[in-house]
Amino acid sequence: MRINNKSLAMTAIAMTILAAVLIVPGKPALAAEVELSGKEKADTARKFTHFRVGQKNVKTIYLDGKITWVGTTGGVVRYDTSNDTFKRFDTSNGLLSNGVFYLARLKGRITAGTYGGGLSVLDETNETWKHYNIPDGLGDAFIYDAIEVANGDIWIATWSGVNRVRGGDLDDRNKWDLFTVENTKGGLPNDWVYGLAEGKNGEIWLATEGGLARFVKGKWDNWNHDKGMGAPYEKVKAAIDFKGDVGTASDHHAKQKAEMGLQDVDVAYNPNYVIALEVDSKGVVWAGTWGGGLSRFDGKKWITYTTVEGLPGNHIFMLHQDTNGQLWMGTNKGLATWKNGKYEVMTTADGLFDNAVFSMATTPDGGMWLGSPGGLAHLRPPASR
Repeated sequence: MRINNKSLAMTAIAMTILAAVLIVPGKPALAAEVELSGKEKADTARKFTHFRVGQKNVKTIYLDGKITWVGTTGGVVRYDTSNDTFKRFDTSNGLLSNGVFYLARLKGRITAGTYGGGLSVLDETNETWKHYNIPDGLGDAFIYDAIEVANGDIWIATWSGVNRVRGGDLDDRNKWDLFTVENTKGGLPNDWVYGLAEGKNGEIWLATEGGLARFVKGKWDNWNHDKGMGAPYEKVKAAIDFKGDVGTASDHHAKQKAEMGLQDVDVAYNPNYVIALEVDSKGVVWAGTWGGGLSRFDGKKWITYTTVEGLPGNHIFMLHQDTNGQLWMGTNKGLATWKNGKYEVMTTADGLFDNAVFSMATTPDGGMWLGSPGGLAHLRPPASR
């Protein structure tokens, strides 16, 4: 039942997003399956290139020298920018699930966190995958994020709690810990964990469906809407574009909304859902919520920004800090960043594949890769644009 409930919930979320984020009329037909099968559109004047991935979402992007790794809801794509060649990895050649929500290197190895297939590590010599799942210590086969922290530990965000693998030794079952609402006595506010980040002093921040949590020196703290995170419904209700309510998809979501007194709110709004997380270079924590805008926490107080303050949308799908320390926000209505005392917004008019931005990676010279429903955009560095 747990998996069924998750599947139903994510189906509802996906249908909500896809209903609101339509492919712009007039674009060429998309590929049948995820392949990054070709450049859909290149604009030499504005210096951007589009790549299509079929009726899939680009959930994560990892830049690895000349290789761009792309995680989608249809598998992993390895794109060699030096010779313009692609290779796809999916259930036909080694993955246990095609849904990939995390993709990066852990302990030097390309690692994919999948939707229902656990954690998969690529042997790049023979291009085979090794899998870690519940019998190995993983809390759940549904993974949304992972990080390798300064002390060598690996943390893995799952939908049944968060794993810590001490020393990052995935092959030693005795090194795996699992933290849940139950065994932390509510310190972890919800077992569905979406994001992870390491703070300036080694603390671990966790984005969950019940708020934001912090783990430091064995102690847990957490914050939610009642403690200042996320905008109130009255402030954002006029700008909620997604009308589907995930609270109708499972008992889990319905219970959460009831606990907040939101049982009568039948649109996509729940400020306790933290679906994007970033800790900036100053140690400030940023939490992107489901319809409740972008919240900033300096360790003492919360400030929340919404469309009222200039954000293009109140659903914050992605947060990314580039190599210059600039914070970027992927929303349901474009990519935003704070510059010159205001939010500057990029949309499809500026080269995005779609106005919904789910993932981002940047190069030191200012180049951008941006993932969306149906494809991704590569924007050249500013000097080239």
